[in-house]
Amino acid sequence: MRKLIAAMKISADGKFGNADGHADWVDAWSDDYGLTSRIDACVLGGRMYPGYEQYWTAIQNAPDQPLPMTGNLAAPAEIEWARFAAKTTHYVLSNTLASAVWPNTRFLRGLEEIAALKQQPGKDIYLMGGGRIVSSLIDAGLVDELRLIVHPLIAGNGRPLFAMSERRKLELRNMQPLAHGRLSLVYGIG
Repeated sequence: MRKLIAAMKISADGKFGNADGHADWVDAWSDDYGLTSRIDACVLGGRMYPGYEQYWTAIQNAPDQPLPMTGNLAAPAEIEWARFAAKTTHYVLSNTLASAVWPNTRFLRGLEEIAALKQQPGKDIYLMGGGRIVSSLIDAGLVDELRLIVHPLIAGNGRPLFAMSERRKLELRNMQPLAHGRLSLVYGIG
């Protein structure tokens, strides 16, 4: 069975974004958490997908131009991820979205479809988020592994990643210090 691996960037107090939902402490969105060689599909929530598609499409279409959302140039690793994303199937969990610019995008309508996706042959699946979908899929027992990049700051009045109804035991599988005081954590979910 394929694993569903959630990966997020969070603050030290477990927030994935400020009160407005933006993680302004993240410099680049290209960290693949060591997953690129292990995955052949990505799952996102319907709230996150439109911005995700816009961001990575801008890099795919004009990698040498400033990005419309940030005004910054894409980092080399972001250009690599944009190329990988262009050929990777993306599944969007949404009851409202029905169309996408990317041809390799499929829509899922319920948790049972994610459970069925895990049963299909293939590599592991990268659950990108946002926060609501990550929490709900952990709550539903569908997430097998959690990979976090913890940034050294307290976001305070931000959006918590773990808004869940049940306690979940985590098994630490790997911990690695990263540049600029960040920390990479890999947990199995029991």
